[in-house]
Amino acid sequence: MKKYYQENPLNAILIMAFLVRLVAVIFSQGYGMSDDHFLIVEVAQSWLDGRDDSQWLPGPTNPNAAATGHVLLYTGIHYYIFKILAFIGITEPNSKMLILRLLHALLSLIVVKYAFKITEKLSNITNAISVAWMCALLWFIPMLSVRNLVEMVCIPPLIYGTWLIVNNDKKAVLQFLFAGFIAGLAFSIRFQTSTFIAGLGIVVWIQYKFKNAFFYGIGVILSILVFQVSVDMYIWGKPLAEFMAYSVYNVDNAYNYIVGNWYNYLLLIGGIIIPPVSLFIMYGFALSWRKHLIIFLPALLFFVFHSAFPNKQERFIMPVVPFIIMAGLITWNEIKEKNAYLIKHKKIVDNSWKFFWVLNTIVLIVLTPSSTKISRVNAMNYLSHKTDVNSFIFETSNSGTVLMPRYYLQKWVNYYNVTKEDPAENLYNNLKKSNIDLPNYLIVGEAEKLVSRLAPCIKNFGKVEYLATIDPSFLDRFMHWINPFGNENQTYYIYKFDRK
Repeated sequence: MKKYYQENPLNAILIMAFLVRLVAVIFSQGYGMSDDHFLIVEVAQSWLDGRDDSQWLPGPTNPNAAATGHVLLYTGIHYYIFKILAFIGITEPNSKMLILRLLHALLSLIVVKYAFKITEKLSNITNAISVAWMCALLWFIPMLSVRNLVEMVCIPPLIYGTWLIVNNDKKAVLQFLFAGFIAGLAFSIRFQTSTFIAGLGIVVWIQYKFKNAFFYGIGVILSILVFQVSVDMYIWGKPLAEFMAYSVYNVDNAYNYIVGNWYNYLLLIGGIIIPPVSLFIMYGFALSWRKHLIIFLPALLFFVFHSAFPNKQERFIMPVVPFIIMAGLITWNEIKEKNAYLIKHKKIVDNSWKFFWVLNTIVLIVLTPSSTKISRVNAMNYLSHKTDVNSFIFETSNSGTVLMPRYYLQKWVNYYNVTKEDPAENLYNNLKKSNIDLPNYLIVGEAEKLVSRLAPCIKNFGKVEYLATIDPSFLDRFMHWINPFGNENQTYYIYKFDRK
């Protein structure tokens, strides 16, 4: 094995990267954030079932529909994957998610491979090996790589497009065209990557002259025409309808989500890459513009855009993490080899890397097999075996409204949230007034004040029979303990109303 690694370092790293991701594929069930399930999986399944609960598309139930600002390409791909799986007889939700996680794991290996190749091309194989190991095994990457996150899925076209430019020694115009086409694909997955794509074009103009930048730009435009404009023209009759709607929505709601300071992402990068190694890499990245502008400028433009925009969610910055690692590590090692102080204190740097890998490995082992939002998934899995579910109540008056993943329920029944602001009595009166059948199942989040919270439901909807307790994963419990309001990963208690 040692000999194979010495002779084939990239292949060995890719094998290890896949094996670790395979652990996440098998064991890390559930979903990470609401977007990677409800904007992708849930929507695609509803389309397959002949519904459009999200109201994204025009149809008989939504004839006056307008673009809502969603990326239809990635969700559409899931629709066709589900269609193919249904054709070959795979319809069970958890089995389909296992296959999806496997496909995403394989896709993420592109990032490891071309991070290695770009680094080797710009510096040397020693740096390439270090970069590849970090992209393969940085503690949060394997688990996020198997999720349906557009922020992770857009990285492969960005990094492969960058490689096509870096590796274009002959300055072939067709390769610049193809690089633009591939990089442009990222735009149709995640609109914000336009800043990175533009940065690549600027560097091509500076370093490879206008003609090559022109062909790169044509490639980007062709990609957007094929993957974005054609879809918008077919559905909405006008180009870039979804992009324009997305832009308007984000400007109007810039302060309605997580708002942070301009330096939030600096702190985030400094934390997730693990200090003090993260400080080495960030310092190297800041100085990398001198020799490695092709990586530095696109990542910087993307980083500055997100740092300036008020809405700051952690996952938004993920697309540039591999590029920061590449540029930062290359430049840091160049500095380290020439700096007298660092040469004299080499042991401090070496021990910092030992600390990094020890801590990273511990967290990686804990996080990679961990499931997230699993109690919500398993609550729906449990009810999916009940043939008489007509609708259910979700009582979360101790927290807030939570979306439930009906994809796992395999029935598009209604569910009703009971909260402090919208108590059980209001729901009962509204349903009776509208002559709608009363729900016959109840899910209660958390045991806190359970009896007093059950009482209004029983009073209005009838006696209940306890059925099951659905526990969250260790990671969910830990995240809920750290921040109970931002991570409502609760234990759920399932009941059935008995109105006999």
